[in-house]
Amino acid sequence: MNKRDHVMNAILVGIGLGALVDPSGGESTAQAMLMIGVPVLLGALVPDIDTVMGDHRKTFHNLPVLVGFVAFPHAFGNLQYVWIGIVTHYVLDVAGNTRGIAVFYPLLNREYGLPIGVPANSHAADVVTLLITGAELALAMAILYGLENGWFQTIPTAIDAVRPVLGL
Repeated sequence: MNKRDHVMNAILVGIGLGALVDPSGGESTAQAMLMIGVPVLLGALVPDIDTVMGDHRKTFHNLPVLVGFVAFPHAFGNLQYVWIGIVTHYVLDVAGNTRGIAVFYPLLNREYGLPIGVPANSHAADVVTLLITGAELALAMAILYGLENGWFQTIPTAIDAVRPVLGL
């Protein structure tokens, strides 16, 4: 996908996650949208640093980069939501685009994608982006609902590890 699609996806995911985390509809919801949305937007832009440094869809489109941004808040106490933006970027490039990404780079140069995407310059790219954004938010809603309703009590140590990453 192109940068416009990644920005649109990140803004909508940030707004949606903020509303899911604080559905009151008041000032605290707007605050949650900003608190989550700005880092998600910044994270969505990180993978495309490789358009100017390195090999595009390889250097910053891989699991080591994602792991680094997931671990960063635990090591330094900030950037809690940036990894979400990186994940949304990866999902758009894998599911929404025909090319895919080199998720295992630098170990493997092969790019992986799903056979459901469209070319980044396609007229259907916006529609595909919105469909993927809806699926991402539906998944986030299911995870948050499950956390609140004890769906994951059989694996409490994993949930305890995930909660700080999600900012809960």
